[in-house]
Amino acid sequence: MNTAIFDTAVQDFIIEHSEKKTDLSKLILAGSPFKNISIQELAQQIQSRIKAKHKLPTWYQKKNIYYPPTLNLEQTSSEVTAAYKSSLISGEHLIDLTGGFGIDDYYFSKSFNTVIHCELNTDLSSIVKQNLAPLEIFNITTVSGDSLETLQQQKTVDWIFIDPSRRHEAKGKVFFLEDCLPNVPANLEVYYSHSKNIMIKTSPLLDLDAGIKSLNGVKEIHCIAVKNEVKELLWILEKEYEGNTLIKTVNLISDTKKEEFSFTRNDATQNTQITYTLPQQYLYEPNAAILKSGGFLNVAKQLGIPKLHPHSHLYTSHELSSFPGRTFIIESYLPYQKSALKKLNITKANITTRNFPESVAQLRKKFKIKDGGSLYIFFTTDYQNNKIVIICNKSTQI
Repeated sequence: MNTAIFDTAVQDFIIEHSEKKTDLSKLILAGSPFKNISIQELAQQIQSRIKAKHKLPTWYQKKNIYYPPTLNLEQTSSEVTAAYKSSLISGEHLIDLTGGFGIDDYYFSKSFNTVIHCELNTDLSSIVKQNLAPLEIFNITTVSGDSLETLQQQKTVDWIFIDPSRRHEAKGKVFFLEDCLPNVPANLEVYYSHSKNIMIKTSPLLDLDAGIKSLNGVKEIHCIAVKNEVKELLWILEKEYEGNTLIKTVNLISDTKKEEFSFTRNDATQNTQITYTLPQQYLYEPNAAILKSGGFLNVAKQLGIPKLHPHSHLYTSHELSSFPGRTFIIESYLPYQKSALKKLNITKANITTRNFPESVAQLRKKFKIKDGGSLYIFFTTDYQNNKIVIICNKSTQI
């Protein structure tokens, strides 16, 4: 870590060019205006600060922040998901076995009296330690090296947090816990000997059933989406817990708005009886967190609204319902026939397919419909296995 980065003139240079989003290739050709720092170091700080603007606004707004390479920023939590994690747990002591750039620990430090940030990468550990002062955080201790050794030096802690690395030298990206670093299933009994509470962050591509099979004591699973894109899964484990697993879905839309829906794993695996019907007045599309969770039948059962088809994952009702996803007012629906749709003379619309054999791109080409506008068209299959087209407008009532 080059401490010349913190010189006032250098900080002003980094801030100016990151806010202007200067062309870095041209900047590199111009060379460094500073004696003790290379243009490559400057370019990396500028590039990383630009990437942090929306993902890490607190860091972006502070001076004297040292940024790691962009790969580390891509792998770290966003502030909005870190804040959500910290809202779930609290206590005296937490140890993070895979600290990374420290975004999660920054928020955990607001919920715990002391936080230990463990990071195998010594450079990244030094960067996190350096950034604590400008962030005005004084209850985080950084430790570089084997986190298991650090854990074993602790008697007990209230919580252990783990974000296992999903990159593997031989396999590239992997999505089984046993292939990640650290290998949580292999070390689980050691973790439980130091804490009865464990939170694990994993890739959203990890299958929920596979994760439950690899672990024991899974009390809750949180499927977290940000603006309808699933970002991560949180696994909350409790030593010797043998009860039903609660699955919580959350779609974080803004600082003040979020969609939440919960159900138990037993409810998801039971043969839940629900109603299937043709489109009524309103159409509902569940958010991405619910789609990831697999709670398709639970939505229909809890909200008391029918589905269009067992595999379409679209819902309908006569009365407007508060639904965790997008709500549409149905203008009309018709059988999927080229001649019938052509008569409507639709030239611009938002197209979605659900349980339908043709892709959006194929449909746009076939019917010469451009993207955009206020009209929404769903190509799907009804419960009688007929392919249908539903014409909608988006509802803003709920």
